[in-house]
Amino acid sequence: MEATGTDEVEKIKSKFMSAWHNMKYSWVLKTKTYFSRNSPVFLLGKCYHFKTDDSGELSTDGSNFDKINTEISGNVEEFRKDFISRIWLTYREEFPQIKGSALTTDCGWGCTLRTGQMLLAQGLMLHFLGRGWVWPDALDIDNSDSESWTAHTVKKLTASFEASLTAEREPKILSNHHRGALKRNCDDSERRNEVYHRKIISWFGDYPLAAFGLHQLIEYGKKSGKIAGDWYGPAVVAHILRKAVEEARDPELQGVTVYVAQDCTVYSSDVIDRQCSLMGSGKADTKAVIILVPVRLGGERTNMDYLEFVKGILSLEYCVGIIGGKPKQSYYFAGFQDDSLIYMDPHYCQSFVDVSIKDFPLESFHCPSPKKMSFKKMDPSCTIGFYCRTVQDFEKASEEITKMLKSSSKEKYPLFTFVKGHSKDYDFASSPLHEEKHLFPEDEKKRLKRFSTEEFVLL
Repeated sequence: MEATGTDEVEKIKSKFMSAWHNMKYSWVLKTKTYFSRNSPVFLLGKCYHFKTDDSGELSTDGSNFDKINTEISGNVEEFRKDFISRIWLTYREEFPQIKGSALTTDCGWGCTLRTGQMLLAQGLMLHFLGRGWVWPDALDIDNSDSESWTAHTVKKLTASFEASLTAEREPKILSNHHRGALKRNCDDSERRNEVYHRKIISWFGDYPLAAFGLHQLIEYGKKSGKIAGDWYGPAVVAHILRKAVEEARDPELQGVTVYVAQDCTVYSSDVIDRQCSLMGSGKADTKAVIILVPVRLGGERTNMDYLEFVKGILSLEYCVGIIGGKPKQSYYFAGFQDDSLIYMDPHYCQSFVDVSIKDFPLESFHCPSPKKMSFKKMDPSCTIGFYCRTVQDFEKASEEITKMLKSSSKEKYPLFTFVKGHSKDYDFASSPLHEEKHLFPEDEKKRLKRFSTEEFVLL
């Protein structure tokens, strides 16, 4: 009886905390993000110019397009379309209960898992859609940056609070916009792209069977001692993503693998071994690889000497972004302008979307406007990601990044290195590719203990 009473108390506590977090992260006073007209903007390897004869700043929500010429306006629209096309994964509420807990939301603790999902989603978009793909309906999304605190918001928050306490769910209403959008005439290529667009998003759905959904990531995290409600750092999330891709059973995902650098070192032969391993069907073919490199950009604070390197990395088209943030908050960094990083923020609580239904609404998976943050405010702990389709692409990328590391390093040692050979050649234990019994090998757990005291402490 005592155990039962304790469980009930924990459930009530969980519901109150969920209600508080849902209110806290739904009640967002949004502000516009301004970009300089006189500096290029980089977004995951693509460069955009907003330059005009006038000095000043430009809002990307289109509110002052009438003040600039058509050419610049077009470039701003291309940037907006590109940014909005990236997949945005945020806090959600009212999703199926997480196994082993009473939680039906990740508000307040799941932000690093969400930024990790965004990085992986970008890697999968490069794999299936290519860097040049943009969502045809990107500019149709309502930009809500200028929203204030409306009666509708108050009503939503009140309903959210009551639902969290009573564990009831409101029926979800599909938007009419995308019902109409699906009727739009498009050629075979556009249809194929839209199928993959939806499929990629569905892999990140908030329900237990989604390959890279929150529920699955938490299950893999349990093997490293993490449970739902804990905070996760960028290095731990990198290994969780590796395990999730490794365990994915969808035939479409058999052509992708993930490699996580050890002690800031990428062992080329280990990467190539992963790329050349057999596909799930037994077919011999090379796999694309997403390389994740957990690093620290300084001690307690980010070292500004690393700014040029980070900018260089985000200028590469095969960069899939950075899992990072500032103290107590994780962000997905995808670009920069001058000394400010461009990011997508997961700290916005949205309602659960059932991605298993046909033609589920897509709007909430695309961010209408970017945010910017000064590089010096960045937490030094982060994970950098790259995508390489072939072994030749990996070899070319390793050469290019090595040159960048050397040229940007003012210190004796670069931020991370590429070395030839296997990790076992350097007396490091290397876990088998397909027969791991645990999420992390013992030597990896020891290394992660060092990271655990240095990463985010989330609210």
